[in-house]
Amino acid sequence: MEIAFVSSNPIYLELEKQHNNFTAVLLQRITKNPSRFIATMLVGNNIALVVYGIFMGDRILSLFFPETLLQASDLSLKIIFIQTLLSTGIILLTAEFLPKVIFRLFANRLMKVLIVPAGFFYYLFSPLSAFVMRLTDGLLKYLFKVESDTLQLNFSKVELGNYIEEQLESSGDKENIDSEIHLFQNALEFSEVKARAVMVPRAELTAVALDTPLAEIQKLFVSTGYSKIPVYHDTVDDIIGYVHAFELFRKPKSLKSVLLPVAVVPEPMPANEVLKLLTKQRKSLAIVLDEYGGTAGMITVEDIIEELFGEIEDEHDHIAHHEKQLSEDSFEFSARLEVDYLNQTYNLQLPESDYYETLGGLVAYQTGEIMEVGSQLELDEYHLEILSVSSTKIERIRLQKLSSI
Repeated sequence: MEIAFVSSNPIYLELEKQHNNFTAVLLQRITKNPSRFIATMLVGNNIALVVYGIFMGDRILSLFFPETLLQASDLSLKIIFIQTLLSTGIILLTAEFLPKVIFRLFANRLMKVLIVPAGFFYYLFSPLSAFVMRLTDGLLKYLFKVESDTLQLNFSKVELGNYIEEQLESSGDKENIDSEIHLFQNALEFSEVKARAVMVPRAELTAVALDTPLAEIQKLFVSTGYSKIPVYHDTVDDIIGYVHAFELFRKPKSLKSVLLPVAVVPEPMPANEVLKLLTKQRKSLAIVLDEYGGTAGMITVEDIIEELFGEIEDEHDHIAHHEKQLSEDSFEFSARLEVDYLNQTYNLQLPESDYYETLGGLVAYQTGEIMEVGSQLELDEYHLEILSVSSTKIERIRLQKLSSI
C-alpha cells in the first residue's frame, strides 16, 4: 500500500475523494497526512517482518532439521545459514519484488480496492506511528538542527498530463472523446511550444516587395485567399511590415501609405509569450527571426490559437499535405507533416527532437543534406525512400517498417 500510494496519480485520488461513499471518506481521512500514512504502513510492514522472522525459524527447523528440535544443543552455522537463505528468499519474493511490482503497475485500482483494510491497520498502528514520528522529528530538530520533511500532495502539469493520458489510453472510443479533453491536453503542453513550431516557414512564406504595384497585390490576395501579406524592402530578410486586404478598399495611392508594422520575435520564444506580445501591441502578425537575424518564418495569432483549438479552416484554406497508408506497414507522407503528429496518428515510433519538427526535418537532420529522388535511408526500424523533391526541400517520402520488407 505504501508503494501504491506513492505511485498512484494524485489527481485520481483527489477525484475519488469527491465521491459520496464510505471508501471516499476513508481515503480522504487516512491520506490527509501523507507522511503519517506512509509511516504507519512502514510500522505494519516491520511488525509483519518481525513476526515472520520469529515463527519462520521454527517452521524451517521442523521441516528440514527435525532432529534439532529434540536436542537442546545450539544450532550450527550451517543450519543458521540455510535458515537465513530460505527466509530471505521467501521475503524477497513474497514481500518485496512481487507485491511492489504489482502495486506499482495497478496503483490507482489497488489503492481504491484495499483502502478499507489499509484503514483498519492505519488506525490500529496510528498511536505507534505517531510516537515514532514525534521521536524522529525531535531528533531532527534538536540533535541535527533541521526541520522534518513532510510529504505534501501538490499537483503539477506533468501529473495532470499523465492522468489525461491514462484516461485516453483506457478509453475504448478514442474517436468520440470530448473536444474539451483535447483542449485541456493542448493547454498543458502550450507553454512548451516554441515559435518555430507554430510559424509558417520561410520556404512557404508569401511576401511582396515594397515597389510591387497595387494591382498585382490585389491579384495575389485573390489567388491566395490570404488576408495579410508581409512586405519586404530588398529581400525577405528585411521585412518592414505587412498589408491587409481590407486596406486596399480605401484605394491607397501607394503600398507604403497602407503599410502596417509587424512584431519581431526569435525562434526559441515560447508561443504563449508571442501571443502576449501580439495582444499587448495590438498586432496580429509577427516575423520570426533565426539566430543570424534572417527571416525564419511568420507567425499569426491564428497560428497560435490553432495550437490550442486545432486547425481553424476557412473557405480559403487548402490542405496540401499528403498522407496515405498503403498497407499496414507502408505509408506515403508529405515531408511537411510533423513527426509527433505521425507518431500519434499512425502509431509510429519515429524519433522526436528539438532540432526538427517535420518528417523532412528528421531526414535532413539524419543525413545533413537534401536527398535526391530515389534516395533511401534506414532509420531505427523504418526504411525511408524519397519520392519527390524541389530545389530546396524534400516534398514526399515513402515510409515502410523493416520487418515487412
